[in-house]
This record gives sequence, C-alpha cells and structure tokens, in this order.
Amino acid sequence: MSAPGQYILSMLAAVFWVDTALAQSSEGCRFEPVAGTSRQILRCQEGLTIIVEGGARFSLVDRDRNGNADAVRLRRKALLLEAPAGGVQGGFVVVTPQAIAAVRGTKWTVDVGQGKTSVFVLRGRVAVQRPASTAGVVLAPGEGVDVEAGTGKLTVKRWPAKRVSALMARLGQ
Repeated sequence: MSAPGQYILSMLAAVFWVDTALAQSSEGCRFEPVAGTSRQILRCQEGLTIIVEGGARFSLVDRDRNGNADAVRLRRKALLLEAPAGGVQGGFVVVTPQAIAAVRGTKWTVDVGQGKTSVFVLRGRVAVQRPASTAGVVLAPGEGVDVEAGTGKLTVKRWPAKRVSALMARLGQ
C-alpha cells in the first residue's frame, strides 16, 4: 500500500458520521457569518479555520470523540480549510462522495459538484485518494486534482491562475 493510502486509511479508521442537512455549531467549532454574503467561517479549537461557501452541505465529525472536529463530510459546494501543523491531533480529513483528502497542517480547498471532487493546495501537502482505493497522490502548493467516480488514475495538475482565482472568489478570497 502506498504511503498516502496508509495515511488516509489510518485517518479514517475511527471515523463516525453524524449526518445533518447543514452543519450546526458543534464539535468544538463556532460559526461566524460573513456580512453581506451567504458564506460562513467556522473557527474551531486547535486553530482549524473553515470558510464555507454559501449553500454547502457538510457535516462536522469528531472521530476521536474529544469534542473537537477532526474531519468533515462534504457533499456539495466548496470549503477552504486551514489547519495549522500540529493543531489538529492526528490530522484533518475531508471526505466527499468521490475523494478523501487528508492533511496534518496546510491550507487547501475541496469542491464537490457535478459528479466530481476537486482538491487544490495553497500551502503544505494534501494526500488524496478515492474512498475505495489504497492508491493516491500527494499534492504540493499550486497543484490540484479532479476526482471523478471510477477507478482511473488520479492526475495531479498545476492549476491555471484563472481557475484558482474563480474558486477563491467563491470563497471570498
């Protein structure tokens, strides 16, 4: 099994899901609405910050049941996440229908829509794989991957500035 695969599988070993239509203020996080927009910012213990695109559907997850979010299940739209190195004990995981993205300390986006998940890294490194796979890729700053359902190879690409700007604008950046 590849190193990214081992890391992601270990990250998911204790995951349990509380499925909600929209995430509520819980799991050690507090919501802050962004004035004049439909976006929200979640400020969580351990320095984790999540910017939520308006209309996103997601659930916060506390895998180790210590009262702090250490994973999120994203079903629609985008999140911009910033997890300081060493901040979230055991790392942080984003699970979507098509992909799993796991980190220990970084800043990255995950966007779900139209049958695919797109992951882009601004800082740090992010391991990405399909949920039913042990093979994955590791993204560095400026790199992204589009994950569609299926079993094909994941292709890491340097994203063009226009694509990055469009995604970041949706997140108020």
